[in-house]
Amino acid sequence: MSADLAKQNAARAALDYVKDGMIVGLGTGSTSAHLVRFLGERVRDGLKIRGVPTSEATRNLAEQVGVPLLEISQVTALDVDIDGADEIDPGFRLIKGGGGALLREKIVAAASRQMVVIADETKWVKTLGEFPLPVEVTRFGFMLTLERVREALRATGCAGDEVSLRTSGKSNEPVITDGGNYILDAHARKIADPDALGDALKRVAGVVEHGLFIGLAQTVILGRADGAEIKTL
Repeated sequence: MSADLAKQNAARAALDYVKDGMIVGLGTGSTSAHLVRFLGERVRDGLKIRGVPTSEATRNLAEQVGVPLLEISQVTALDVDIDGADEIDPGFRLIKGGGGALLREKIVAAASRQMVVIADETKWVKTLGEFPLPVEVTRFGFMLTLERVREALRATGCAGDEVSLRTSGKSNEPVITDGGNYILDAHARKIADPDALGDALKRVAGVVEHGLFIGLAQTVILGRADGAEIKTL
């Protein structure tokens, strides 16, 4: 309960960054789901916003709670993107994609004037890498891509080089993203140089996008059971 309360407190604090008339990026994951529900309450009370969802799951939730939506093709920029993270380091570099929506999340974040990250305080880490880094890849030749991803981990000094195809717990079938791709989970354990690893992964044929979000977040809200802490660069 305390972990979920911390997520709720982070999401509630992020409401201060949403104003009338804004176009808002709606993130994916359990903390972002709280935000969408809170926004639904505000909309029912008269807040006028339009949201751009980063996943079909977020779209469905937003529709259920009454948040008006826009397609990404209808916008050229967003006022603010509010999304969660799996890990956050002191340089506001993130690992995202645990929920499988990293490609859409990065597109929305990059198009936003401000990115606000909401997470419980356990997501704040000294060094990225304990959480497996998601890498979205094409299904064609994914085993070849997996080997190149492993080589990128080694070449950039990561502490681990295990890479696995993400599968569904029930069926053990590969997880398919909203974009129709596979996800590889790179178990780096400790990422010595996130910038170098991100650059190396982008050069791998078959990699669609990786879950290192660098230079995108300006504000981090860390929820606790008794409130939230706001950090800015």
